[in-house]
Amino acid sequence: MEKVAVLGGGSWATALVKILSENKSQVNWWMRSESDVQHLINFRHNPRYLSQVSFDLNYVKPSTDIQAAVASSDWVILAVPAAFVQLALAALPVDAFAGKVVVSAIKGMIPKENVLITDYVKHTYAVPDQDLLVIAGPCHAEEVALEKQSYLTIGSHNMATAERFCELLRNRYVKANPLDDLDGIEYCAVMKNIIALACGIARGQNYGDNFQAVLVSNAMFEIERFLDAIMPMHRALNGSAYLGDLLVTAYSQFSRNRTFGNMIGRGYTVKSAQVEMNMVAEGYYAVQSIYEVNKILRVDMPITTAVYHILYERISPAVEFEILKDKFR
Repeated sequence: MEKVAVLGGGSWATALVKILSENKSQVNWWMRSESDVQHLINFRHNPRYLSQVSFDLNYVKPSTDIQAAVASSDWVILAVPAAFVQLALAALPVDAFAGKVVVSAIKGMIPKENVLITDYVKHTYAVPDQDLLVIAGPCHAEEVALEKQSYLTIGSHNMATAERFCELLRNRYVKANPLDDLDGIEYCAVMKNIIALACGIARGQNYGDNFQAVLVSNAMFEIERFLDAIMPMHRALNGSAYLGDLLVTAYSQFSRNRTFGNMIGRGYTVKSAQVEMNMVAEGYYAVQSIYEVNKILRVDMPITTAVYHILYERISPAVEFEILKDKFR
């Protein structure tokens, strides 16, 4: 039996626990909240997220002891919001991941440090490149809970390890495939949240489908320019790990980044939108990180710049989108 630690108690963590445990892996599920762990033990479902999913406690071991969860696992999946990664892992010693494969299921960056999750883990916990993986692709947790057909891409520098992890995920409604572009798909996963925010803001400003289609198509050029500047290599950006993930985040009713952006476009302040959503929109933190990284790269990124100005410099969405729409082709 494969032993997998899942760190996080949100919707994506819950969906991953569902997939893994139904495939008969032992899942050591770490959650910060003691009351949530007790609820899981007593009632077999997460009280906060995807509560319709019931878990078999023969395979799922909920706990608030992160050191024990990691120590007793061969695979460790990080599924907490990027802004809380450092806090969540603070109790772990620097050799906690020795001999383990660490998988980032986080589509964000470490705020202020402006580094990818895998880079943070590599440098902080001395995890070698071949033991790092990234989960990417268009795969909303809510649809996994409903067992809708979903596709995952596992990014890695080690295709054999990536394929082994794919085997843990594959079932009748999840297809998983490896890809040797860990950094590219991780950066793309960060940027697609920024684009989804822009799409939401556009909707909140009463722009229609025509404009959103142009926004998304121009976003692919923006992503391509950024990836080519930071790590040039040949990429098929129309693949599901790139364009597919962008599309589902930009258009889906389940996209929290699109929802957050829509609220901003309709006049909510950042704080009021965050309070009402009660969920983390990764794009809010991501846009600041990518904006800061791009100060060095100097890539033409009008969508990222517009979203940053709206969220962090409090410039009116109407003003920013008047400027933005003249830059599209």
